[in-house]
Amino acid sequence: MSRFARGAAAFNKVAVPMLGLPLIGPLLRRGIVVIAYTGRKSGKQFELPVFYRRRGDEVRIDVAMPDQKKWWQNFTGDGGPLVVRLPDGERSGHAVTRRNESGAVSVTVALDPVTP
Repeated sequence: MSRFARGAAAFNKVAVPMLGLPLIGPLLRRGIVVIAYTGRKSGKQFELPVFYRRRGDEVRIDVAMPDQKKWWQNFTGDGGPLVVRLPDGERSGHAVTRRNESGAVSVTVALDPVTP
């Protein structure tokens, strides 16, 4: 495991529980959410914290250092299902990865409609 991968794993282990803390959690949840998805090749369930921006029923995740990470590759092509644990509740949606001409990667999640 690379030094970067070890550091990312350590951050994930600390960040996810902190999102649930009464005092600091609400502050962190303004910019960080947990996403959950099933690996395309492995079939394993994954959860990880990501920085996000939301506009209505769309969530955008800009992937920092995308060449050091692989999770976003699960949503290339036609994309795939993803769950986002937003401050106002868990929402499922369809995620699609885009890589621009400069190499920047973003994942756009179209949230499913809320059912009563």
